[in-house]
Amino acid sequence: MIADYHMHLRNAGEEIAHDTRSVEPFVEAARAAGVDEIGFTEHVYYFRQTRSLWTVPYQTERCVYDLEPYVRAVVEAQDRGLPVKLGLEVDYVPGREEETRELLAPYPWDFLLGSVHYVDGLGVDAEPRLLDAVGVEEAWRRYFERLETAARSGLFDSLSHPDLVKIFGERAEFDYGPVADAIAESGVAVEVSTAGLRKPVGELYPHPDLLAACRERGVPVTLASDAHSPQLVGRDFDRAVQLLRSVGYDTVTIFEQRAARQEPLG
Repeated sequence: MIADYHMHLRNAGEEIAHDTRSVEPFVEAARAAGVDEIGFTEHVYYFRQTRSLWTVPYQTERCVYDLEPYVRAVVEAQDRGLPVKLGLEVDYVPGREEETRELLAPYPWDFLLGSVHYVDGLGVDAEPRLLDAVGVEEAWRRYFERLETAARSGLFDSLSHPDLVKIFGERAEFDYGPVADAIAESGVAVEVSTAGLRKPVGELYPHPDLLAACRERGVPVTLASDAHSPQLVGRDFDRAVQLLRSVGYDTVTIFEQRAARQEPLG
């Protein structure tokens, strides 16, 4: 089984298009890439229903779309028998866990991705950069501390691009044991994403050492391209599968209505 569980619903011009017509090119691209199932995971901060959660300008400026058409587009595709799942990429906001849970509860999600893009108003992968404000070692410490809290929040089914802090190629010596412990204790999965190959760091998320630490602790995994256009669906999945097998994984996680099951990888 190969499932690409991280992509953003766009039209041919890579513009936001939350309608069923825009689903079909992603499904066609998945078939061509040998991907059995896809999951749409639009950024949560695009939707007006979540406006109360955001303070960072990058997020508040984009919080203009209605969540209902997005949900309807994917559910209608499911009703037509297309191999798609309804997900959302949810930025974790510490202290707002219950509000986040309540805002998302009315919708029929198959899974929710948890992301850490901002720490104390500073961007992990955007301006103003966390790295510039506090330095590399402190940025890594704060990022993974926040990721641990996100894992323990109980909000998410999988953690997306779990070592995003390395995106610019600036690295710190780091012990992945504590964060892998937190992830394992929470029961959440981790995402193996090919998106990092298209970023300055030029490698998969997560680092093999973090993935190996998760494997040792029995943490399940999901696969992801983080596609913002159909042509990126399943991109470089041969490398993702190779990484997974190299640290001992032989199954991948499939979600349906927030319930997880394991399927053979590949």
